[in-house]
Amino acid sequence: MSSKAIKEQNESTKVATEAVSNLRTVTAFSSQKRILNMLKKAQEGPRKESIRQSWFAGIALGCSASISRCNWCLNYWYGGKLVSEGYVKPGAVFQTIIIIVTTGRVIADAGSMTTILAKGWDAIRAVFAILDKDSNIEPENPEGYQPEKVAGHVELCDVYFAYPTRPNVMIFQGFSIDVEAGKSMALVGKSGSGKSTIIGLIERSLRKFIALVNQEPTLFSGTIRENITYGVSRDIGEVEIIEAARAANIHDFIMRQKEAYQTHCGDRGVQLSGGQKQRIAIARAILRNPAVLLLDEATSALDSHSEKVVQNALEHTMIGKTSIVVAHRLCTIQNCDEIAVLDKGHVVEIGTHSSLMAKGPMGAYHSLLSLQTTKSEHMQH
Repeated sequence: MSSKAIKEQNESTKVATEAVSNLRTVTAFSSQKRILNMLKKAQEGPRKESIRQSWFAGIALGCSASISRCNWCLNYWYGGKLVSEGYVKPGAVFQTIIIIVTTGRVIADAGSMTTILAKGWDAIRAVFAILDKDSNIEPENPEGYQPEKVAGHVELCDVYFAYPTRPNVMIFQGFSIDVEAGKSMALVGKSGSGKSTIIGLIERSLRKFIALVNQEPTLFSGTIRENITYGVSRDIGEVEIIEAARAANIHDFIMRQKEAYQTHCGDRGVQLSGGQKQRIAIARAILRNPAVLLLDEATSALDSHSEKVVQNALEHTMIGKTSIVVAHRLCTIQNCDEIAVLDKGHVVEIGTHSSLMAKGPMGAYHSLLSLQTTKSEHMQH
């Protein structure tokens, strides 16, 4: 019953978790009531299951309490009967009843431990299920391909892909794209066209040579220094860390803190703003000096001034590296060697900024850029 209840509760837990982690988005679109209605709907199944469990628990509790009372009544009735017929003395009856009740209580207490043991067993089983889960690509396999250096040529050839949670929704059907070593490619298009999926698929490859800066960077509960140097296998000097922080336009902010680079970020970087977290993630990527640099909306949380500074730093870092950039703000990717326009999992246009703009208003890239320019002009007015 417990495992069934957990299964029923999973859906509403997912809704609650997503709503809390994306609080800013929910608030920005005034979707609080919609999310609460979704949660209420998701709770209908668990509520029915809880009511069903309550009936079972109530009947079981009532039966156990009744058995206890009936036991006392039976003991005294039968004891009284034996005394009245002269088989035993009254003292022996009370001794026997007390011994039976006391022993029974000890056995009952021992029995109640089974629920605690069951909970512990469930927890152990969940932990070992994670530890024993086999990955299709085993990262710790010593026989795996471990090159000392990679050129950075990235090619997706005739890829068919759907997420395991939605196997019927094909994201890519025969998708192909080729990024030459040392070149930069920008991926643009509407939401849901498969841009971030490409980043995710590339991440499954040689992670040692890849650095990722995404829209919601992951920071850990440690110092700023530990977060910047996270994932770097070689010995890092203080000068290199400061240079990376300067390049990401975060050094001045760090030095204003009481403990400078030893300042704690808090759980998931809760002590820092979105822009500060993103700049620390960019400093981490710069310090890794990767062969392939993946940028998924890397400057989305920055103000216009910081964005320009960080954009210059990223462009400097991208020199000589294979870079794949996902961006909604098209003004940030105009210097890329190639721009691929995606729509529903297919490349509809590819070329440089100037060649795509030359196609005129009928071109997909030209349309996207014109739409953004119009929006920004309206906002300024």
